[in-house]
Parts: sequence; structure tokens; C-alpha cells
Amino acid sequence: MIWVAVAAGLGVAELVATTLDLALLGVAALAGAGLAALGLPIGFQFLGFCISAVLLMAVVRPVVRRHMLTGPPIRSGVARLIGKEAVTLTDVARDSGRVRIGGEEWTARPYDSDLVIPKDTTVEVFAIDGATALVHPRELPWQV
Repeated sequence: MIWVAVAAGLGVAELVATTLDLALLGVAALAGAGLAALGLPIGFQFLGFCISAVLLMAVVRPVVRRHMLTGPPIRSGVARLIGKEAVTLTDVARDSGRVRIGGEEWTARPYDSDLVIPKDTTVEVFAIDGATALVHPRELPWQV
């Protein structure tokens, strides 16, 4: 029961400190409690605690800290438009075309320069080149 009390104390301290280190030591204390539940002597319990603590700090801590410190990538500006769905307002060919992307009108041309995309076709934005969206139809005419 002492190991469980130590684990609980470290868990409460982790809530205040929010460093992750105390939580990992609490898990290691639970490993010591598991060895105590098996009836092993205090030396083996302490050895199990130490080995667990070192492994958790060396293996788990770097991975979790990396995920805690780096958030998901945030796309902003025109990069947020890549992959969005758009609707063609005019026929989109190599030299001309207009699409509506999220309520905004953009000049457009097909990603495949030999393709002509008819008006009112749902397309996907592949790239932005200056003020022009490079688009490709969701379904090609031969796939319909």
C-alpha cells in the first residue's frame, strides 16, 4: 500500500507541476506496487521501481514531450485553400476560367493543361500559383 500511496502523491503533485516527470514516476511506483502484490521483497520492489522509472524517462518522456510542445500544423494564407473543394463558374481551360472557393472568386486553370473543365463542375484545388488556383475535377469525364 505504500507504493500506491507514493503513486497517488506523485499524481497529485503532477496536477500542480504539470511537468510529466512526476506522472511517470507515479507509474513507476505502481510497478513497484505490482511487484509488492506478487509478494516480492522490498529490494526487488525498489529495483523494479528504478528500472521502470529509468525506462519511462528515457523512452516515453521524449516522445510525449515532443507531442506536447509541437501542436498540429496550421495552414494559413493561400496554403489553407489547397485540398479545398471549389465549383467552376465558367469553363476552365488553359488560358481562362473562374472558380468559387469558400465564397471567394478566383481565377483558375486546370492542373492538367490539356484538360477543359466545364462550368458547374466540382473541382479540388491542387495548388495556388500567384492569384490563380490550379484545379482538377473530382471525377474525370471517363469515370462518370
